[in-house]
Amino acid sequence: MEQDMRIKMPEKAKYIIDTITNAGYEAYVVGGCVRDFILGREPMDWDITTSARPEQTKALFARTIDTGLQHGTVTVMLGGEGFEVTTYRVDGVYEDSRHPKEVIFTPNLEEDLKRRDLTINAMAYNHERGLVDLFGGMDDMKAGIVRCVGNPRERFEEDALRMMRAIRFAAQLGYDMDEGTLEAIKILAHTLDRISAERIQAELVKMLLSPHPDYLRTAYLCGMTKVFFPEFDRAMATEQRHPHHCYNVGEHILHSLGYVDADKVLRLTMLFHDIGKPKVVTEEEGVTHFYCHEAVSAGMAEDIMRRLKFDNDTIQKVCKLVRYHDYGNGSKPGIRTMRRALNKIGEDAFPELFAVKRADVSAQSDYLRQEKMEKIRQWEKLYEEVKARNQCVSLKNLEVKGADLIQIGWKPGKELGEMLQKLLELVLDYPEYNNREKLLEEAKKYL
Repeated sequence: MEQDMRIKMPEKAKYIIDTITNAGYEAYVVGGCVRDFILGREPMDWDITTSARPEQTKALFARTIDTGLQHGTVTVMLGGEGFEVTTYRVDGVYEDSRHPKEVIFTPNLEEDLKRRDLTINAMAYNHERGLVDLFGGMDDMKAGIVRCVGNPRERFEEDALRMMRAIRFAAQLGYDMDEGTLEAIKILAHTLDRISAERIQAELVKMLLSPHPDYLRTAYLCGMTKVFFPEFDRAMATEQRHPHHCYNVGEHILHSLGYVDADKVLRLTMLFHDIGKPKVVTEEEGVTHFYCHEAVSAGMAEDIMRRLKFDNDTIQKVCKLVRYHDYGNGSKPGIRTMRRALNKIGEDAFPELFAVKRADVSAQSDYLRQEKMEKIRQWEKLYEEVKARNQCVSLKNLEVKGADLIQIGWKPGKELGEMLQKLLELVLDYPEYNNREKLLEEAKKYL
């Protein structure tokens, strides 16, 4: 179905389409850029599809890059900006639930569009023909539905990652899943085991950073998390019979995701902060307890993230926040305790830790919620006070260094390091002692 709609595309994209069209071929912007423009969003990329073969496209422009000739893709460079131009194609047989054995070029736009995954991603546009929507993408957008092009089982059998993409798009757009598409996912969820950890990680992160990270629940109900995140399935089966909680462990995690900003580290922290609870659950007189779950959750988070091929920096930041997300909950707020917390946890983890704590409490029951939030505010105020006074909380801010101790008679080695740590302990309790003369005087006592 062709529709009368005007899409304002960048001048460079229009120039590429006009150049190809003037040479006797067809060309359209296609896929995500069309969808995003209709939604009122700024498209990140303007991909172009054409009836021209790659070598024919290359002949029309001064500078091109062979991005993926085997798939018919050429990147046209204009003023330092690249636009992917791909020949209409029909995918051959998929042998690994991810890649077609061969790609067959076709002069027919419909053949190209019907191989795409979702109706909302299978629309094309140029100024001459207008919007080409052969599979009801516009209707699905108006209805708020994510639906496969054609037979969903065929689409998912071709590429199992499309199952995660479907739920991810639903999470990003706040759409419902088409029933037929959902049923096909339930049948084929097990084939996700053929997809690389890197690609699953990328889709999971996009889902978590969406406005609806709790759509991970849909992935669970369809049997997908059982393949790449079985620890979450165990969390969904673990009850929390305790005044502080109103959800099972998995539902608590899902609700907590929505109480932090769409930041990768924060969302991953909430995903993993209680993931170890099923391993440590005990029950006393009908009440469940999860002693030491923070450390267990941090260890599991590291294992899961390494399995999913996350980078070391993200793993380190997330695991630290998971490990300490309950730190200080049982303590009375005090500035000395705050300094020691900063020393133990590291200054780099604040104020993200406060955001994590608030999200955790917000996803619990109403029991003592106001008091819990007030305690977090008190801790935060103390943190700001320590920072405002520029109080020392680590060796890097200590007014004496190893070289200073050597000058007064200390020898390099283990004892010198222990002396520096002892001086830091003194300063953590009495910040006024962070003075070079006072610290050297103290260090002389132990020579």
